Amino acid sequence: MTSTRRLTLPALPTPRSPRHPRWRLPRAAQVAAAGAALIAAVGGGAAVAAPVPAAPATGAAALGTTTTVFTPDTPLAEIQAKVDEVYRQQVNNQFGTQRYALLFAPGTYGTDAHPLQIKVGYYTEVAGLGASPDDVTINGKVEVYNRCLSTADGEPNCIALDNFWRSVSNFHLAVNGKGQADCRASANFFAVSQASPMRRVHVTGGNLSLMDYCTEGPQYASGGFIADSQADTIVNGSQQQWLTRNSSIGSWSNGVWNQVFSGVEGAPSAATFPSPPYTTLETTPVSREKPYLFTDSSGAYQVQVPAAHTATRGTSWLQDRTQGRTIPLSDFFTATPATPVQQINNALARGENLLLTPGVYDVDKAIAVKRAGTVVLGLGLATITATGGTAAMTVADVPGVVVAGVTIDAGTRTSPVLLQVGTKNGNHGQGKVDPANPTTLSDVFFRVGGPHVGKADTALEINTDRVLVDHAWVWRADHGEEGFTAGVEGDTDRWNTNTGRDGVVVNGDDVTATGLFVEHFQRYNTTWNGERGTTVLYQNELPYDPPTQADWTRPDGTLGYPGYVVAPGVKTHHLQGGGSYVYNRNNPSIVTENGFEAPTTPGVQLQHVLTVNLGAGTTRHVVNGVGGQVDNSNTGTPQYVVAYPAG
Repeated sequence: MTSTRRLTLPALPTPRSPRHPRWRLPRAAQVAAAGAALIAAVGGGAAVAAPVPAAPATGAAALGTTTTVFTPDTPLAEIQAKVDEVYRQQVNNQFGTQRYALLFAPGTYGTDAHPLQIKVGYYTEVAGLGASPDDVTINGKVEVYNRCLSTADGEPNCIALDNFWRSVSNFHLAVNGKGQADCRASANFFAVSQASPMRRVHVTGGNLSLMDYCTEGPQYASGGFIADSQADTIVNGSQQQWLTRNSSIGSWSNGVWNQVFSGVEGAPSAATFPSPPYTTLETTPVSREKPYLFTDSSGAYQVQVPAAHTATRGTSWLQDRTQGRTIPLSDFFTATPATPVQQINNALARGENLLLTPGVYDVDKAIAVKRAGTVVLGLGLATITATGGTAAMTVADVPGVVVAGVTIDAGTRTSPVLLQVGTKNGNHGQGKVDPANPTTLSDVFFRVGGPHVGKADTALEINTDRVLVDHAWVWRADHGEEGFTAGVEGDTDRWNTNTGRDGVVVNGDDVTATGLFVEHFQRYNTTWNGERGTTVLYQNELPYDPPTQADWTRPDGTLGYPGYVVAPGVKTHHLQGGGSYVYNRNNPSIVTENGFEAPTTPGVQLQHVLTVNLGAGTTRHVVNGVGGQVDNSNTGTPQYVVAYPAG
């Protein structure tokens, strides 16, 4: 059994390699050396295959043809073979169309002598089907490793920077590395970056490492999100930013740029920020855990929709597991990628909820959610692509709608917006919105480009009041499938073809975001117009590909667009833990004036914010002319502002 003692780690170098696999920062050997030291501290591209059809267990057919439900009676060798088969297909399938859900009925899987060891690739969801995480025990591992990518010069390039779009949830993980090499046995590795949540996981018997220190360097990682989970020892390692929300931990190893803890029992103190760069909130302002599928005592499928809370701390499943709504799966319209969008909308209009089985849904008009309390739940990172130049989904100004586990892609025709919550220029749901029952977006991810060229004016627009966004990655692609223009230095095509103007626009009041990641948009990545907004952990990269300074200059002559802007006239707003990174790969001479902009008024508070240069381009200030400049003279070294306004 691996030790869970508190770790004393070596100092880790901080530069972050941008994600394009042909590019990396120097100093890889330093990070590799730090990884070797981590091993001591804790004790120790293939071609994509044809789709792997799943064979659902009896009663599970309604969950989709690529959903597999395992039971404790399933032979361990059969389970291991299946999860290995899916992983072989998905480990490098970054922009493919295959989607998988691997679900485990209540019981125990693997033994001390013969553990079940699962590796999780792209577009794969691994989840337990218990009412509590402890109803499903996986004796073994559920892991994500670095991908070692080829380079022109043959240097090592093992990173987790592209480890997106996968999820694990709702099980007890009894860490068991029996049969693995010494380094691999030293921890359960979860080396991921954006859009790879861990929720409702109880880890015992070993360390949980968010860095894969067992490969060659540089071992960079750019995550990430844990919620409603419990673990004894977590190794942050090379993770540059991370949000841990409403969890319980024994110890946390270190910080790199921006590690945020919200309502976490055992969280480190933020008293010495930025050394280490911890931001710690005693409680989470507004929280609501993601809906989850489970089986009741009769074996019937149910969906639990947890209630919303304010000022929460610790895991929900040890405190209020009975709170919320339990909805039988029979109350859901179950869709497949072959289901016409009009049929989906008819079911929603009848008052049914919506279950999206794994796959890619091409929609030529928006999925329209109009009724209060509707639940839209995706399995296996179900993906909706807007093909008709409209929104992919719209949500009316009604209370209690929950959209969870869905990825939304722009199509090749320009969409004015990809997901619109509430009516623009409407009444923001006044008189209809219940403060105790906010519309909630959980693990909702957006892509403009990547699998193909995409076009959207705005990715996410929130007009309704009191919306909760709990983990969203809103991404205009900086790299993509073969044939997708990569935007390498000197190339201007992607700027003009893969167009995403604005990432997130918040017009509603009292909107809360816990874990908001927005990257590479061509104007404002995030604009907050509503009053009394709150963001806990914000991560941003400015676009890599503006061809000229003129392309990255505002109409009033200001150089560049901030990564996060609170609109003039807003009286109250709070941001806790925010970073904006610059890497102007196409034209390293480009300058951005500020990483953040906000009105200077006592009610608007930005705490623990930073900018950092990743190897190209300049950001002159952190916020409103305050904070030092980042450029090629201080690559990888953040400039911090502890609080704005100061005092």
